[in-house]
This record gives sequence, structure tokens and C-alpha cells, in this order.
Amino acid sequence: MSGGNQDARLELARVIAGAVRRLAPECADFPVLLERPKEAAHGDYACNIALQLARTMKRPPREIAKSLIASLSAIDHLEKAEIAGAGFINFFLKPDYKRQVVQRVLAAGAEYGRSTLGRGRPVQVEFVSANPTGPLHVGHGRGAAYGASLANVLAAAGYDVTREFYVNDAGRQIDILAVSTWLRYLGESGIAAAFPPNAYQGDYVRAMARKLLAAHGSRFHRGVTARAIADWLTGGDDEARLDELIAGAKSLLGPDYEVILGHALGEQLADCRDDLARFGVDFDNWFSERSLHERGLVERALAALAAGGHLYEQDGAQWFRSSAFGDEKDRVVRRENGQYTYFASDIAYHLEKFARGFDRVIDVWGADHHGYIARVKGALAAAGLDPQRLTVALVQFAVLYRGVEKVSMSTRAGEFVTLRELRAEVGNDAARFFYVMRKADQHLDFDLDLARSQSQENPVYYVQYAHARVSSLLEQWGGEPRALATADTGPLVAEHETALLARLMAYPETLEDAARDLAPHLIAFYLRDLAGEFHSFYNSTRILVGDKHVKLARLALAAAVRVVVRNGLALLGVGAPERM
Repeated sequence: MSGGNQDARLELARVIAGAVRRLAPECADFPVLLERPKEAAHGDYACNIALQLARTMKRPPREIAKSLIASLSAIDHLEKAEIAGAGFINFFLKPDYKRQVVQRVLAAGAEYGRSTLGRGRPVQVEFVSANPTGPLHVGHGRGAAYGASLANVLAAAGYDVTREFYVNDAGRQIDILAVSTWLRYLGESGIAAAFPPNAYQGDYVRAMARKLLAAHGSRFHRGVTARAIADWLTGGDDEARLDELIAGAKSLLGPDYEVILGHALGEQLADCRDDLARFGVDFDNWFSERSLHERGLVERALAALAAGGHLYEQDGAQWFRSSAFGDEKDRVVRRENGQYTYFASDIAYHLEKFARGFDRVIDVWGADHHGYIARVKGALAAAGLDPQRLTVALVQFAVLYRGVEKVSMSTRAGEFVTLRELRAEVGNDAARFFYVMRKADQHLDFDLDLARSQSQENPVYYVQYAHARVSSLLEQWGGEPRALATADTGPLVAEHETALLARLMAYPETLEDAARDLAPHLIAFYLRDLAGEFHSFYNSTRILVGDKHVKLARLALAAAVRVVVRNGLALLGVGAPERM
């Protein structure tokens, strides 16, 4: 296992587990959890196993803790173990061992912190998967930043990660996009047709229409008149009128309808790919929903569920018995008109994911899709798969503020702030960091003024400034940075120095915790803490002193900080500038 002190924590946990087996064999399965105390005076690790054992063993926790300590086998790098409070055990590592983290960081470089936790298990992370019906907005940006950072964290923890975007290129929303483009095309051609209020309104639709006109001229006029379109838009509510318009356009245009649809879809997918790539978010696979239908996978999936007795017919529709698997009610998979629902496609898609051999599938969804989880997991269970192999990570939408104004983000109305606009205003680095600096399922107010500021209140600036400060320091020193890997770190005994050593040792553990909990925000938290420790050290300590041994030790410590800051920022898709 590379990257530092995972071995220290693992060895401690292993030795404590052995002591538990000897002292209380009936409790051998109790998990041994080691955490870092908030105060350095309480040691390097703390364990509450004695409190966990107290009820089963019917003994006071402090008495159990004393017996456990007495039963511990020798650990070379452990200085002492103490009992604290109600029965916590605090462990103190030897100072020489902790100082060795500097050499470990500098020797490992970009590999520091990486581990074999995942043991190469194949994991798919599917994220963003926005309907290709308009530009990505700031809400999509948070899912993109979270999903990309999560995939990076899992890969660094030893998983074989596949990043996937599910393209919703089938269904009614794509038809609305196609018809919206066609109507704007007619308008650009001089045919002033009525435009439904619930069609896609944005300027991007007009831009696609102009391209369509330039490429095809009057090919798609078909003699249509404004009156004919007005007739389609009479009667019923807005949605029914829009459906009538879609049906009319399909009938009038025939095979050319697919040309218009393909044009609009291609334009939006190209824009989405470009936007995400410029945001530093790349995918290994773009999976087409249409391909599920073309390959017969939807029919096959539903046939398998029907054979298992999990589907039934009612009122002309076909239903999945999702209430039998914890959902609040049963769900339609095929409507009365014979069309499959989005849920039917999702069932087929998730079965196809596992058919590809993924050990685990992680879906990143907006928090408003919470109610969808039970039905999808229910379909997996009905198909004979373990639903626990699917994890759904929910992401709250970010709310962008300009002063006190909250901006609407309605895709059809076209009144939204795009991800591209946000990136232009605050930059990629600030956007990526701000999006993941809170837990994904918590509400996020995106403060534009703070993101643009160059101050210690701006967390990404504060972290990047630590990296730039070390770079400037090493440039001022003028020596060969590689020589610092063998520097004697014995002089690192001051409070700010030992605090930095402890923080560097915590990085590999933090990365593994972030992978286990699907929580890249832990990396952002860690980096802010590391930067804070470094700035305190830098402001209170002369580094380029006359004593060569002290100078090299402090320079080596600073260089190690720079490595870890760069490694952590890379996981979040954030740059590490040399100068600021």
C-alpha cells in the first residue's frame, strides 16, 4: 500500500482487533474504528472500542480499555496508549515515525495518498446525464463537479472506474426540442407561426434553427402555414396542444422529422460535450437511451420481469409491482398507447450496466429524484440482482446569487444561467472547488462575490495560495528540490511543524474515507485545514535560516505540503498555480 500512514492506522486496528479476540472472543466481529482527535494533546488516534464492548462484556469501559492496552502486542512506531474520559483509548505515535512522513511524501510524489482499497474492482459512476434539450446550467455544474471528483477519488483509492453519461435521446422532451427548432426555422424563413409557451424558448433554439436553414434551405417548409400550426394549437391544455403539434409535425414532415431531430440533438450534445470538457469533466462512455430500444433491451427487460410475475395489465397499461419492493405505489412501464415510459428505459439501462460486469454502480442524481430510488432498486431485485450493488448519490442543486437576487433556471423558458457563463465569471477552479466544498446532499448557495475574491475568505484561493507560497519559497532558496527527499527532519519539533506533520499523515486516511463515504467534500475540507496549518507555519517560522539542517528540514516540510496540496486539488479538478 503506497502513500504513507495507512499502514499505521491499519496496523493499530489489526492489533486492537487481535486484543479484542483474546479478551472477548464473542465480540470478535465488532468493528475497530480509529479516528483522529481534534486536539493534538489527545494523541494521534482515538478508539472507542472499549465503550462498544461494555454492554456485551458487562464490565466498565475504562476497565476494558485497561485490559485491552495490557493485551496489545508490540507496535514499533507506537510510543504509548492512554485511557481518557469514559473509556476512550488514545494512541501516540513516536515523533521520529511521524517525521518520516516528509520523506514518504516526497518519495511518492503524485502517488502519495493513493491506495489499494478498491482492489481493482470495476465501478461505474454515471453522472450529469442531463436531457440534451438546452445548455447545461449551474445546477448541472454541481452534479458534474461532484461526479468527476468522486470518480477521481475512487480511482485514487484503487477502483477501476468507468465514467458514463446517459444520453436521454428518446422520448417526449426530444420531440419538444425538435418541434421548437422547426418552428423557429419557419420563423427564420419568414413564416410567422405561433410558438407554444411550453416549448423551448431560449436563444440557443434560434441559433440551431438558423443553422438548419443555412444547411437545408426551404426543405422543411412543406407548404405549412401559420394558420395550420395555429389549428394544431387549439383545444385542450398547453401540454395536449403541444402533443398535437408534435404529432402534426411528424405526419407532415415524414422521414425529414428525424433529420430535424437529429440536427437539434447533435447540436445540443456537441455543446454539452464541449462545455463539460472545458470544465475538466470527461467521460469514458456516452450511452444512448435510443440504443436500448434499437437493441430490444427494453422489451427483453420487461419480458423477464413479466416471466417472474412482476408485471400486470390494468386500464390498457402495463405496470411493475414496485410496491412489493418498498415503493409507495406500482409504476407504469408501458402506457395505453403502447409507448414505453422513462422508467422502462431505466430498468433496461440498469440491467445492461450490470451485464457489462460492474461490481458496483453509482448513480449521481439530483435530489428531486429521491423518490425514484425505490422503484429502480425494486426492479433490480425483481430481476434477481442485489439492489445494494446500486448506490444513488443525491446532489442538491446549487442556487446562484447575484447580490440578493436568485436567478430562475427554467430550461424551456430559456431563463437560466449556464454553466459556461458561470465559468466565464468565476473561472473553472473556483467553480469546481465551490461545488464540492459542501456535502453533496446539502443545499449550496453559490456566492459569486466570494468566488471571485482574492482573499483568505475564498477557500480555493486560500488553498492555491499555499501551493504558490511554497513554490516561491523554493525558488527563493534556489537549491535542487529533489535533494529535500533525503533531508534530516529531526529538527522539526516546534508546534506548527508537528501540526503540519500530523496533517500530512492524515491525507491518505482522508482519501480512503472520501472513497468509502462517496464524499469528495472531505478532500476540500482537508485541503483548507492543511492550507491553514501551512499559512500559520509560514507566518510564524523563519524557514530560510542560517542553520543548514534546520533550513533543509523546514524546506522539505514545505515541499511535502506542496505535493499534498497539488495531489488533493487534482482530485477535485482544480489547478495548482506556481504563482498568484
